[in-house]
Amino acid sequence: MRLEGKAAVVTGAGQGIGAATARLFAAEGARLVLADMRSGPATGVVEEVTSGGGEAVFVQADVTSDSDCKRMIDTAIERFGCLDILVNNAGIAGKGTVTEATEELWDRVMAVNLKSIFLACRHAVPHMERAGGGSIVCIASVAGMTGEKGQVAYNTSKHGVIGLVRCMAYDHAAAGIRVNAVCPGAIDTPLLSPLTEERLTRLEGLHMMRRLGRPEEIARAVLYLAGDESSFTTGAAMVADGGYTAF
Repeated sequence: MRLEGKAAVVTGAGQGIGAATARLFAAEGARLVLADMRSGPATGVVEEVTSGGGEAVFVQADVTSDSDCKRMIDTAIERFGCLDILVNNAGIAGKGTVTEATEELWDRVMAVNLKSIFLACRHAVPHMERAGGGSIVCIASVAGMTGEKGQVAYNTSKHGVIGLVRCMAYDHAAAGIRVNAVCPGAIDTPLLSPLTEERLTRLEGLHMMRRLGRPEEIARAVLYLAGDESSFTTGAAMVADGGYTAF
């Protein structure tokens, strides 16, 4: 029960890493606000949590909307009286070089993957400051540490996530707020569903462990950074990539 009594907001909570994080946080005693654009998958996670004796509420939110981000943070305060943890997980992919990607694609990827973190944090930080501290965990990627062919928007957005995390860690350390990133390798989530079997096999081969990661494995890294066990860790970009960046 490493998060017993703590209140957490998780974005993109309906599937993949977000859903795995929500389930693990609930098992560790957290009270949850689960945010997602789609109601079906996320309400299913809420039902899992509550049927197991946990506390969770769903907020339908577009994380690129300032008013929606404020509403999901306010829901945690109204429902639980505090906000201890914010997990910025929502993200999308986007293929293309600078000559292939459209302006609309670029703007959408930046809005979902990067601007959303800015918006959620600008509403979460004041509550954490008044409470004497908190933990913010952002899902970045190994794509935020490397270049990759034909992924200019996605990789740039994830580089931005790591930069934003480091700046926020600097800005808010004195208030007791820790800000960290998790940088997964390729994880077996719906984000990879458009890929062919050939592409997935090649992707597996880019990792020393010769497999894709599982959402539950990344959720454990998020748990570590969210909880008190990482009390001396801020501004970090924790890699969980099956050896991808070690090649």
